[in-house]
Amino acid sequence: MAVEFKDYYRSLGLPKTASDDEIKKAFRNLARKHHPDVAKDKAAAEEKFKEINEAYEVLGDPDKRRKYDTLGANWKQGFAPPPEGDMGGGFRSTRPGDAEEFHFHGTGFSDFFEQFFGGQDIHRGFSGFGRGGGYGGAATGPQRGGDVESDLLVTLQEALNGSVRQLSLRRIDGQSGQARTETFRVRIPAGATEGRLIRVPGKGGEGLNGGSPGDLFLRVRLARHPDFRVRGNDLYHDLLLAPWEAVLGTTVSVPTLEGQVSLRIPPGAQAGQQFRVRDRGLPGEGGVRGHLLAVINLATPERVSDAERANWEALARNSTFNPRRTP
Repeated sequence: MAVEFKDYYRSLGLPKTASDDEIKKAFRNLARKHHPDVAKDKAAAEEKFKEINEAYEVLGDPDKRRKYDTLGANWKQGFAPPPEGDMGGGFRSTRPGDAEEFHFHGTGFSDFFEQFFGGQDIHRGFSGFGRGGGYGGAATGPQRGGDVESDLLVTLQEALNGSVRQLSLRRIDGQSGQARTETFRVRIPAGATEGRLIRVPGKGGEGLNGGSPGDLFLRVRLARHPDFRVRGNDLYHDLLLAPWEAVLGTTVSVPTLEGQVSLRIPPGAQAGQQFRVRDRGLPGEGGVRGHLLAVINLATPERVSDAERANWEALARNSTFNPRRTP
């Protein structure tokens, strides 16, 4: 079955003219609705969550979105046609003349995404580009197989606690066209950070003349979360406060990956100010946890009642505060 074009705008329920803010808002709303931690049908929610993440991975990145919009449904014109009978899921193929092709299932990314946005990272067996692999055209001794890379979508819960993922790998011999599929389990360690390579020994390219196989390297791509941004091992959460909460101080409930916690906001909180919740981030070196940083954002009501408007007008008349006054 040929690689299927992915309409990422449709995945987020948006027109192609959607603004960056509209894309971010649509992702957050859909991600909250379909997050596996809250959905009743976890299997269906997990697939939908991956679809939404992939769409936002592309449309939320200006460079990827520009590339996607430029080619659109005619994306195949810039790529060699995919082989028949490829597996659903992560897709990486070698160029003509390479020893093997590799097709993945279970990485969390569609074959369209892998070929359109990730295909340049493949390490090719015997073509001279593989890490540890070499060209064996004139060699008669054992030659090690090339190493292979693929992206792996990892949720923040998996990065927090670690997990075991089942992957399927389909190899196609570049010369004979023969294919074989194997399924294996991969351990995602707690503290897996963006860009980290998880090595799976012996699952890369086949060796030549009795040489050992190469390795498979899975590059961690952290799934976007509707409530958190990730920087290193720290999590950042945008915390909305009403103006009176910022002025008078309050105690609010903020989300973490392990449930809600109470956070005291002192009087006079400013937009952009950060409040730290210790040890509620992701694991780092030696298992030391990062922190959760709540970033203050001020929200004002879009509509007010007559009584509320009268109160605001009275405050405007009586207050001496002027945010534009030079100190």
